[in-house]
Amino acid sequence: MTDLTANRPKRVDARRNYDKLIAAAREAFTEEGGSASLEEIARRAGVGIATLYRNFPTRQDLLEAVYVEEVEAVCRTAEELLGDPPWDALVAWLHRFLDYVATKQALSQELFSRLGRDSVVFTGCRTLFYAAGEKLLLRAQDAGVVRTDVGIDDVVMLVAGISKVPSASPEQIPRLLDIALEGLRPRAAGDDGLGAASG
Repeated sequence: MTDLTANRPKRVDARRNYDKLIAAAREAFTEEGGSASLEEIARRAGVGIATLYRNFPTRQDLLEAVYVEEVEAVCRTAEELLGDPPWDALVAWLHRFLDYVATKQALSQELFSRLGRDSVVFTGCRTLFYAAGEKLLLRAQDAGVVRTDVGIDDVVMLVAGISKVPSASPEQIPRLLDIALEGLRPRAAGDDGLGAASG
């Protein structure tokens, strides 16, 4: 996807520092946005600032690495859910995706402003997201528990839209997703989706 994954340290001790920096940066960026202090990130990771710069020469390098690691974690979840019943697996992954989108908006916007939406990082991450979600969606469609007239692009846009509902509280957003996902279920023959006639 990008050369960031190839640049991860191979030595155990170096990889340990890399992972600690990613975890500390993820926490700091979630709390403070993309402008979080690199010195504070190094402090949280328990390493010197020189170690941070050795792994991530620029702030952008660190932002990209955190973003890519998070995307890969969400995509790994899709693989882990393949043993669950198709509907349950799809819903669980979409909630995981919702949580990712909702908590990483500041980081995403920071990267958008630096790289643009058509950068290699974003196009690669979109490809990973779509491939991971499509596998679960097709599996659910094959099992007859999801309508066949929706595609993964529809579902991703649905989740992204719900994550950005401005007036919803954090507690409401997962519930809104559950309500919306009921629309993915196949309709019974003759069901126009409007319910019983009122007259």
